[in-house]
Amino acid sequence: MKKILSILTVSGALVLSGCNALDLAPIDYAAAGNYWTSEAQIDLFFNGMMSQLRGDYASPFILGETRGGTLKNGSSIEGVSLSYPIMVTNRLDKDNTGVSNWNGYYSRILQVNHYIEQVRDHCEFLSDEARNAFLAPGYGLRAYYYFMLYKTFGGVPLEKEAKIINGEGNIENLYLARSSAEETLSFIKEDLGESERCYGSFKDNDPYYWNYYATEMLKAHVYMWSAKVTTNDKTTAHNAVGAADVNTAKAALQNVMGKYELEDNFADIFDYSNKAGKEVILALPFDRSETTNAAGQFYYQASIWVNSFYDEDGNLLGDPLDLKGGGMHRDEYKESFVKSFDAADDRRAATFHECYSSADPATRVFGSSMLKYMGHVEGSNRYLDSDIILYRYADALLLMAEAENFLGNYDIAAGYINQIRERAYGVGYPEFATSDFATTELAILHERDKEFVAEGCRWFDVVRMHDASHKSLVFSAAAAYPETLGGTASPILSSSETQKLLWPVNASVLANDPLLEQTVGY
Repeated sequence: MKKILSILTVSGALVLSGCNALDLAPIDYAAAGNYWTSEAQIDLFFNGMMSQLRGDYASPFILGETRGGTLKNGSSIEGVSLSYPIMVTNRLDKDNTGVSNWNGYYSRILQVNHYIEQVRDHCEFLSDEARNAFLAPGYGLRAYYYFMLYKTFGGVPLEKEAKIINGEGNIENLYLARSSAEETLSFIKEDLGESERCYGSFKDNDPYYWNYYATEMLKAHVYMWSAKVTTNDKTTAHNAVGAADVNTAKAALQNVMGKYELEDNFADIFDYSNKAGKEVILALPFDRSETTNAAGQFYYQASIWVNSFYDEDGNLLGDPLDLKGGGMHRDEYKESFVKSFDAADDRRAATFHECYSSADPATRVFGSSMLKYMGHVEGSNRYLDSDIILYRYADALLLMAEAENFLGNYDIAAGYINQIRERAYGVGYPEFATSDFATTELAILHERDKEFVAEGCRWFDVVRMHDASHKSLVFSAAAAYPETLGGTASPILSSSETQKLLWPVNASVLANDPLLEQTVGY
């Protein structure tokens, strides 16, 4: 395992007073002339970029889950105000953009661009084989960042060079218009192709380092999105491609099949003692000696909660999660979503700790804490140092089910669904029988809902997946969870809110670059 090091030490601050909308970072010391002289330095620089990726660990949840209709809005069971109200209620507009400065991605892309330029065009000491080995993960990582931007904003500025690090001082040359949706997606596909080409026959699988199978998982997601999601644009929209890109996604997934295994028990995926287990394709490593995560947002506040809340049978609860005083409970899931899990589904108890505000069934309010990232207890402290998983094998299986379903191979799709259900339920699992496209698609979505809680999938899934008329499930009540248990579910977005499939850009970014335009519909 390559140790993740925070090596991108700042040697000086670059002041850009209102000159560019791409939130550029300070120049890194690695741009100096004494760098890029050995393979060890190249490896250290890439480890630094992986550290930056780890620093971005919250983005999949923020961009890929908060808008997905599974989170509560308002207050937690303890009365604490919950986070992301604009996203949770999908009230995005040009004045309430949810995130700002392109979610910070261009500072990371700047470093990746610099890395690719140096390794590709310089570093004469490298053999062709070594050069490709270093370039392969670089292209994969850049494709990942741009795909996150694409799914969020559609067409975005395509910055392919490290202009600031390369000494560009002309402010006007730093302005950059948004590329079209089609151009942006094409560039992502090109980077994926370069990543694959550079990997060649070398199939590394270090789960803490961008690896070949991470590229294949990303490729599968990109091509499934390309196949199924039409992205609006002021110049050249991307129209869903259909079967051709689904088959490309399927081919990428076939390269992953058989290389990993499902954990026997769902809870073992997130067990601190089983980090980087057999199901994990790519993860962001956390360790109390380096850095911890912010998973406390999912857990009750012990100072408020202990000896004030009850289990389902009316028993008073102390500190059942042994939080050692931690927790802030700023993110909580709807009761209707938590109870959509069967009691016999192992994922329910492994994902949620459920509680009530009172022992009286007539008046009590439901609450829950999400359990996946609890880290470990050592002495008198709980350390939130669970890894954050970006890709795991269950995702490959359910993406393959989605691909086969799109292609009309409903029986094969059912087989992949049942692999997931068998792990979730064990012997006597509720087998999914071969059905039509819409029924199977919804079944895949619901398995993904239960499998990937807090893993940054739900919003992206409902945008990408389809109903019987091949319309996005974000507009379907059948894919939604009601605000209250037993209530009537409404679609996440109404048919008049198609602009909200993408996010708006905040005003200061637009003001700082005269070439930029707002997202279509805002």
